[in-house]
Amino acid sequence: MQLVVGKIGRAHGIRGDVSVEVRTDEPELRLGPGAVLLTDPASAGPLTVESGKVHSGRLLLRFAGVKDRNGAEALRGTILIAEVDPEERPEDPEEYYDHQLIGLDVVLLDGTPVGELTEVVHLPYQDLLTVKKPDGTEVLVPFVSRIVPTIDLENQRAVLDPPPGLIDPEQAEVVRGATEGSGEPGESGDAEQAEGSTESGAEESA
Repeated sequence: MQLVVGKIGRAHGIRGDVSVEVRTDEPELRLGPGAVLLTDPASAGPLTVESGKVHSGRLLLRFAGVKDRNGAEALRGTILIAEVDPEERPEDPEEYYDHQLIGLDVVLLDGTPVGELTEVVHLPYQDLLTVKKPDGTEVLVPFVSRIVPTIDLENQRAVLDPPPGLIDPEQAEVVRGATEGSGEPGESGDAEQAEGSTESGAEESA
């Protein structure tokens, strides 16, 4: 099985180093020295990792045969792909490979269908799950336990407990309206403050 584990960015320095956008939870394994990676486009590879280091929060790799900045720049935009045994599983039972998650049915706690999990987005601060709804729109869901309490691989589904407005923006409007209506006379400032905090929370979660 082939898994996308990274994307090559800009050249760094003059000795052939490149920055890499990491797309795996196991960079030490997938992108460590000696790793042989397929590429997209295929003409750029295969590439063998010669060395690696973290610099200013970015992963820098040097590939065998790439000796200067020109060679590094020629690889910019190349997708890095690892060959993985389809039976392989992460050691931590709470961790998952992207291919285990992609294609899962996404439902709410009460079983209400939400859509299909189509992509795992790896960001420096957290991972996001891309969920495609039946109407074709997509939602980005933070992959944290309070919002995604259950991954059920046996039944091929991910269970969500989303905050209001994350899946359906109209729910955020309902919550906001209820907050506005609950204020007593003379408490409009408090209602406005509550409204602001509700909107801010919804935006951050999204």
